[in-house]
Amino acid sequence: MITVLFGTESGNSEMAADDIAEFIRENGEEAQVIPMEDCDVSRLQDAGLVIVITSTYGEGELPETTQPFYDALRASRPDLGALKFGAFGLGDSTYETYGNGIDVVSTLLNELGAHQVGETGRHDAAKGVPLSQAALDWVDRLLPSLSRRAA
Repeated sequence: MITVLFGTESGNSEMAADDIAEFIRENGEEAQVIPMEDCDVSRLQDAGLVIVITSTYGEGELPETTQPFYDALRASRPDLGALKFGAFGLGDSTYETYGNGIDVVSTLLNELGAHQVGETGRHDAAKGVPLSQAALDWVDRLLPSLSRRAA
């Protein structure tokens, strides 16, 4: 089971999470989508494999639904040594803090022992590429790595 966690301010990360989960299912893997704010971080270690998706809000802040997840991880500092994750961020490169949200979350996951699989995917709203296309292109490149790592 691949868990797709999303944090969002306007709903775009949720749309990307749904598209990514559907793609994973169409390619023979099980996937579930969970809002970051509903994730029990004390059980994250048991997830085995997650994809984290978050946007960057305002001038580099975490979105409203990502912040509780991040705060809970920082407070409890679970050992995530057995966790593998893929990371996908949404943002706008016209801002200096482009991609800050996913970078902040990924950095903390790595500090807690989790292992990132593949490169961080990014959707740049300023480039005109549809979000769904960017997300699906990224997960298509990532899925073979996820499947090998899950085995």
